[in-house]
Amino acid sequence: MRGFSTNAIHAGQDPDPTTGDVIPPIHVSSTFAQDGVGGLRSGYEYSRSANPTRTALQECLAALEGGRHAVAFGSGMGASDVLLRVLLKPGDHLVIPHDAYGGTFRLVDKVLAHWGVEYTPVDLSDVAALRAALRPTTRAVWCETPTNPLLGIADIAAVADVARSAGARLVVDNTFASPYLQQPLSLGADVVLHSTTKYIGGHSDVVGGAVVTSDDELAERLRFTQNAVGSVPGPFDAWLTLRGVKTLAVRMERHSDNAERIAELLAAHPAVTRVFYPGLAEHPGHEVAAKQMRRFGGMVSFTVAGGREAALRVCAATKIFTLAESLGGVESLIEHPAAMTHASVAGSALEVPGDLVRLSVGIEDVEDLAEDLREALAATG
Repeated sequence: MRGFSTNAIHAGQDPDPTTGDVIPPIHVSSTFAQDGVGGLRSGYEYSRSANPTRTALQECLAALEGGRHAVAFGSGMGASDVLLRVLLKPGDHLVIPHDAYGGTFRLVDKVLAHWGVEYTPVDLSDVAALRAALRPTTRAVWCETPTNPLLGIADIAAVADVARSAGARLVVDNTFASPYLQQPLSLGADVVLHSTTKYIGGHSDVVGGAVVTSDDELAERLRFTQNAVGSVPGPFDAWLTLRGVKTLAVRMERHSDNAERIAELLAAHPAVTRVFYPGLAEHPGHEVAAKQMRRFGGMVSFTVAGGREAALRVCAATKIFTLAESLGGVESLIEHPAAMTHASVAGSALEVPGDLVRLSVGIEDVEDLAEDLREALAATG
């Protein structure tokens, strides 16, 4: 079996048999000539249905997650929407994390709920709470681990067992971990979802999403629905994502190195009241994360003494950490979740603290990042 980095560089990316291209070309054609009616060459007829550049990306992502099928989408939310509409119908029930990405909550609460889907937020680190929340109509459990933005950890194998016993599918949003740090299918998940905009693309220059599964029937339904609604990435987006994924392993090692150092700095700083990072021994999910993750990732959140206004001052004071939404790029980002990525959860069970700051720790020199944060935290006084 090939190793992770070998698959990242070679899976779905054999040299072109005609030209010898080492890098898969960008197939910009919208349509493909047929050898007689229905005589498709390699299965391609129209780029909404399939495109060779997209196929290369999908084969690579499936290999990295250890799945049989991957379906690439135009965005992470496009992937989430198609997946949930395939898994659910009006009257069905969905379990979501009590701490989750604001866009996921917005999709469930503001779109799918109006379609007749019911949902319950649950702390998925508490298996008993999950079991109590299940209903006869529960069709899916949506899990993030680590969660966004509080870096909570769920035991994927334990959650999978509970979901399976109830006849529900387990979906794991693996965006924060990336397939390098964690492979949920091997732990019992039915489906893995990514915003490939983040660590997989890795350079803040492309938007995309992906769903990976080993369920043949589910994969066919995903492809059918995607084709019906047109939620596809363009060939250049697929090519950029495929280029980014080649360095995923080395980037994730550096992200993790830097985040560990930053988390330790923050934990010892008098202006910081709490640090959320599963690599810290005091994190309640540390042991589970150590069991199911290769390392602990590049995301760190913390609360600031002085409350919301102090947190906003920190966000405004950094020079290397850029104030921006998103995450997972080579550059370091800082944001205020309550006012930015998670504004949509205000007033709900998923509301995040106003004194919370979220960092996407990049791959710059860590001492520069540390000094930037020290200076910014000094501004809270």
